Order: sequence, then C-alpha cells, then structure tokens
Amino acid sequence: MTVLDKIIYTIRTLQSGSSPNGSSRIAIVKYLKSEFDYDKAPAIKLALKKGVDSGALTQKGQSFRVTADPQIEAVITEEETLRSEDVKLGKEGTEAVSRGDNVTVKYVGTLDDGSQFDSANSFTFMLGGGEVIKGWDEGILGMREGGKRKLTVPSRLGYGKRGCAPDIPPNATLHFVVTLKKIARGS
Repeated sequence: MTVLDKIIYTIRTLQSGSSPNGSSRIAIVKYLKSEFDYDKAPAIKLALKKGVDSGALTQKGQSFRVTADPQIEAVITEEETLRSEDVKLGKEGTEAVSRGDNVTVKYVGTLDDGSQFDSANSFTFMLGGGEVIKGWDEGILGMREGGKRKLTVPSRLGYGKRGCAPDIPPNATLHFVVTLKKIARGS
C-alpha cells in the first residue's frame, strides 16, 4: 500500500458525516500515525501534493477529500448563520470597507449569558486576511467609517467546537458590538 493509498483510506474513514471540505491535514497525519504507525511528514506532504496534482485528491485550504467520492453537502441551519444589525450607519458618501483593507475597530464581545469575554478601544487588522474569526471577516464587510454594527457569530464562524479557553467555551455563539473607527485602503 503506497502512502497515497493510505491517505485515501484515511480520508474515507474520517469522512463519515464529516466536513464537506474533507479531512484536515492534521487529522490525516494523526490517523496515519495511530492506525498505520506512519509519521514521515515529508513523505505525507509529497503524497498529498501528488494526489492533488494527479486529480486523485481535491484540496480546499488545509483539507483534502477524495475527488472521485461524492461531496458531502453542508447543511447550515438558521442558528449557524451570521446575523448583523446596523446600529449606526457610517459616514454618508464614503466608500464601504472591502477585503484587503486594514481596519481599526472598537468592540465588545459577549457570550449568550451576557458575560463579556473581550473588548478593545483600538484593534487593527486586515479584513479578509484570516487574522480574525470568519464571523468578523464576513460581518464587518460593507461597513463605513463611523458605523456601528451588532454581530451574532455562530460557533462555526467563531471558535468552533474547541472554543478558546479560558474565556470562550466550546460551540459558543459570540455577540459583538463593533464600531469601525478607521479604514486604510489595501493596495
């Protein structure tokens, strides 16, 4: 059995009811180690690359699935959808923030029970750059300077089933009030 064969077997085993994107590189490596006692990282990396290049595997981000297998459809419920409410619209006549822009925000983050887990008067990041949770990358998109928005971020767009100890428990819905203070246009 080749390394690629072991990877394909691993992905198919891990896929039962899993992510539509496939199995993560980390999960594949852990399974290969536990079930095949195989942990040669360079060989695994090469086999994954060859699998993608040959069309045997499909890669999305750091996840892989067997191309020939039917793709699992993601079912997203209303509870898993990002919700936003503009409390105050930003400066009229100014351009809305878009991916690649650097933004400075003021925010407060709370859990469902109202307890505050985080806040900042000035936090800067690149929108759409993966520097923050997906709920922020999606939820702040389209705001204007001076705008204030309430975001309800489902777990899957926040910290997921792992949470972020000690403040954010697993599978937590996050609530934010975000004020967009400044936009620096990306190049």
